Amino acid sequence: MTVRYFAWVREKVGRAEETIEVPGTVATVGDLVTWLVARGSEYESAFQRPGVVRAALDHVHVKATAPIRGAREVAFFPPVTGG
Repeated sequence: MTVRYFAWVREKVGRAEETIEVPGTVATVGDLVTWLVARGSEYESAFQRPGVVRAALDHVHVKATAPIRGAREVAFFPPVTGG
């Protein structure tokens, strides 16, 4: 699965994207965030306020409870404001 990071999430993680093998126990976007946080302090910093970071599965905005099974791409980004 490709995981993409945007804006300050990218800055805190230290990369724009990565390809990862997700364990079978990771079923939802929220589970993925928990698993990423356990991988290191850079992820912990990026997701310290998980309710703020938004997610999209294959270019569709989703909530933390969305299942990730079958998704090719997960993107994480801060809230977007319009003007």
